[in-house]
Amino acid sequence: MIIYQVLTRLWGEGRFSSWDQASFDYLRSLGIDYIWYTGIPRHASGKDFVKGDPGSPYAISDWYDVNPYLADRKGSRMKEFEALVGRTHKAGFRCLIDFIPNHVACDYSGALAVHDWCDGDWTDTRKVDWSAPSTKEEFIRVLKFWASKGVDGFRCDMVELVPSDALGEVIAEVRKDYPGLLFVAEVYGRENYARYLDEAGFDLLYDKSGSYDILRGILDGSHSARELTWNWQSLGQRQGSMLNFLENHDEQRLASDAFAGSPGRAWAALAYSMLFNDASFMLYAGQELGENASESGDGRTSIFYWCEPASLRHIWTLIHDGKGAGMQERSILAAYRRLCSLKQRIAGSMNWDLCYCNEDAPGFNPDTMTAFVRFERRRALLVFCNFSNSDAASLLTIPFELRDAAGITAETVQVSAAPWGFTLMKLNVTK
Repeated sequence: MIIYQVLTRLWGEGRFSSWDQASFDYLRSLGIDYIWYTGIPRHASGKDFVKGDPGSPYAISDWYDVNPYLADRKGSRMKEFEALVGRTHKAGFRCLIDFIPNHVACDYSGALAVHDWCDGDWTDTRKVDWSAPSTKEEFIRVLKFWASKGVDGFRCDMVELVPSDALGEVIAEVRKDYPGLLFVAEVYGRENYARYLDEAGFDLLYDKSGSYDILRGILDGSHSARELTWNWQSLGQRQGSMLNFLENHDEQRLASDAFAGSPGRAWAALAYSMLFNDASFMLYAGQELGENASESGDGRTSIFYWCEPASLRHIWTLIHDGKGAGMQERSILAAYRRLCSLKQRIAGSMNWDLCYCNEDAPGFNPDTMTAFVRFERRRALLVFCNFSNSDAASLLTIPFELRDAAGITAETVQVSAAPWGFTLMKLNVTK
């Protein structure tokens, strides 16, 4: 599946009503399955302890309310949110919202037991006390409340800071009434993947310390492309439970100077993250036009302050009057659309990493290149990624086992890719 994360207050006029038919048609053109509406539950705003203005969506002050600033009429805000969920479903999408089990805002006054301290520098929050029996009971009520509004799942924040067994009990209890809910965990440590899948019962986990950190490291020269194979091997059968990404609200924008530096240096990383294996993929709104967070000082689109990322303004204008996006942005968007469409078409196909049998292939550098084949009946697609600032070319060997499994006729294939780019090649098959 493909998840589209959007900080709701930055889309259009920043209201629930901004999500009109043109918006949904646009996401359909990207092949999106789930829309993650970030920043829905009411958070602290306008208080001395709040970071920025209007403040962080991760400092919840009322778990049974939505942010008034998202509504056209504040008194009707929950009905307006319910209408948004209805429009989302009618348009053929499912929706996610945030679930933050580790902390609440300093001015929270609900039923959760709360410590009088915070983790790290999250000074606008207070730590939830998971040793209190009331915590599980209240979070079960919270999740069922939002599920009753039609929400299809939850992106669960910083789950490694709460007990996995207790969180698993909460998820299991909620699923008794709402078995179809999708639970996505923000997990950083690979050593915790099994625990949060098997014990806590999550459907998808961020592959942050795996594919994201490796790809980022390859781009800045601190990691080798060999590590992509190592990560794949370590994940094994858990590949399908991973959520790959190159951007989200916590991370620096891919095209920012703090990360890749430009959209052109990101294509190989994007192709690998999106096309290797059957992991799900997440896009962060504006990424598909090359958003670089030029309005910020750290390469991130702020979750604390009102801001206006240029690409989101351009998307809005583009989908409503056909203008607003420049030629480069349109070209980037077209490439994202092609990759998203391809990801959907090859979903469920087999994946075969070619690096192990090509370390000595002419022109192949396993530290700056990777190659793999996706195949199913009567179709085989080779993907070659070049993580270097020079043109790359290699004569790749297709091993007998793969040729036999996929019916591929060629024993070797000549491939090439531009600097930081990728190549897709259909292979001839006999079955």
